[in-house]
Amino acid sequence: MTRTAALGALLLLGACAQGPTLQQRLSVFMGQGEGDLVAALGVPVRVHEAEGRRFLQFEQRRTVAVAAPQPFPYYGRFGPRFSQWPQPPGYAVIGCDITFELQEGRVQGFSTRGEGCR
Repeated sequence: MTRTAALGALLLLGACAQGPTLQQRLSVFMGQGEGDLVAALGVPVRVHEAEGRRFLQFEQRRTVAVAAPQPFPYYGRFGPRFSQWPQPPGYAVIGCDITFELQEGRVQGFSTRGEGCR
C-alpha cells in the first residue's frame, strides 16, 4: 500500500515539474562567440552596429488556434434565437523577438520582446 502511495505521489510531483524558462535557456549563450550563436539559432533576421557593439535579432513566430466565439442571439420574427451554424475557430500569430548584444565578438547580454517569450 505504501509503495503504491509513494509511486502515486512521485507521479503527481513529476507531472508538476516545469522545464527551464526562456531566460535560463538563453543565458547559456553569455560569453559565447558570434559563430556559436549563429550555429545554434540560425541566421539572424537583423544585424545592427552602434558604438562598437553589434546587435543580432532573431525572431520566433508560431500560429495558435483561438477558440470559436459562443453562439450569439439574434432576434427574428418569433423572438430571440441563437445562431444555427457553429463559428469557425480563429488563428493568431504569437511572436518573440530576441536581441543579443555582442562586444568584441562575444555575447554580453540579451533582451526579449513579445507575447511568445513567456
